[in-house]
Amino acid sequence: MIGTLKAEEASQLQLVEREDIDDEEDLFEAIDKLITAGINAGDVKKLQDAGIYTCNGLMMHTKKNLTGIKGLSEAKVDKICEAAEKIVNFGYITGSDALLKRKSVIRITTGSQALDELLGGGIETSAITEAFGEFRSGKTQLAHTLCVSTQLPTNMRGGSGKVAYIDTEGTFRPDRVIPIAERFGMDPGAVLDNIVYARAYTYEHQYNLLLGLAAKMSEEPFRLLIVDSVIALFRVDFTGRGELAERQQKLAQMLSRLTKIAEEFNVAVYMTNQVIADPGGGVFISDPKKPAGGHVLAHAATIRLMFRKGKGEQRVCKVFDAPNLPEAEITPGGIADAKD
Repeated sequence: MIGTLKAEEASQLQLVEREDIDDEEDLFEAIDKLITAGINAGDVKKLQDAGIYTCNGLMMHTKKNLTGIKGLSEAKVDKICEAAEKIVNFGYITGSDALLKRKSVIRITTGSQALDELLGGGIETSAITEAFGEFRSGKTQLAHTLCVSTQLPTNMRGGSGKVAYIDTEGTFRPDRVIPIAERFGMDPGAVLDNIVYARAYTYEHQYNLLLGLAAKMSEEPFRLLIVDSVIALFRVDFTGRGELAERQQKLAQMLSRLTKIAEEFNVAVYMTNQVIADPGGGVFISDPKKPAGGHVLAHAATIRLMFRKGKGEQRVCKVFDAPNLPEAEITPGGIADAKD
């Protein structure tokens, strides 16, 4: 049970955030370092204009993509990549180094003790967590709770960082955040100030919003990116089987961008997904449904959670797919059951 944060506790929260910023500098190298490696400042500015703010992020782009940036020739791109390779190690590392790198992963509490246990401690940074289910199954409620719990200090199972929220369905409600913040003993005004929100109206707008996040995340301590929902605009902007291949290609590009953001800035990505009828689900399943997006989305998500309605107001969550979690199912007493 968390009481109201006192003045010194609030200053401790700020202190934790400050320390995290210092630690964060070790996670990625700013793109400005290319200037000291002999790259023209004008060319670095062109990279920033294209949404590339770290050397780590630069190495996640193909040379074909980089030569597509206005003003960058193949010779310049080769020189830039060569300089970046000297700053960032993107080659082989030992298993021990990989284990050490995993220690930078933070698990953010969901506000439900049962759900945290199911997830091995909470929502992971440097990974994409997908929650799919029909309407009113609890996906967006969890997103609102994570907006608050992410801002808790790490010693209180939070992420000690800010939140970015991309809303494609118009379901974000700041007034829902206020009682959640009060339940966690936090100042609702300060919590809302630490959430950057954008409403996306087309799949292109959604992708451009992701590109713009790199600038913010390279300067401020973000710990969570929410996309609610990831598929809605693609289902609207692409219709019929004739456009399915193009839709899946564009969806794959956006999911690739989400993966890069998660790993580049050690951010947890929580995305919600819709479900579609599954005619091949079998005669023994009363109401067969499967997540939208097909194999493209299935391979992009690190952890897949299935939400469904239980009895009355109960919601059931099942680990549908995860690399390090067993398949299991829980019925929490509401997403808020742990902090009464």
